[in-house]
Amino acid sequence: MKAGSKARSAARLAAVQALYQHDMEGTALALLLDEFHRHRLGAEIEGDQYAAADVAFFDDVVKGVAARRDEIDEILSGKLAEGWRLERLDKTMLQILRAGAWELMARPDVPTGSAISEYVDVAHAFFEPREAKFVNGVLDGVAKVVR
Repeated sequence: MKAGSKARSAARLAAVQALYQHDMEGTALALLLDEFHRHRLGAEIEGDQYAAADVAFFDDVVKGVAARRDEIDEILSGKLAEGWRLERLDKTMLQILRAGAWELMARPDVPTGSAISEYVDVAHAFFEPREAKFVNGVLDGVAKVVR
């Protein structure tokens, strides 16, 4: 794995964490980004060394999801199984799907397969393989609509 792609992977994981915090605590975006820049990205927290992240890419994902959240949620809602609503999803899962959908919508420079597999990897950090497959299926559906 190239160093650049490792930094982007770290940025995606951090973006999901930041979006989760934003959703749960309502932290203002500027404060949230500042906190992550100064204390989380590439830092050591409780003995865990966080990988250096592509800060510009992190900012792009977090700001992009925040700016287009309603549009993203509408697309995601259309890809859930009948009877399912976004509100029923685990809060971390929802942020993974939002970030992945945004990247598919707004970053044509990132190949479809790469974007999907990156967010499947993020899902593996939090969930069992079944949930990671769910991320793959939903984002594949999103890609068919937006690309």
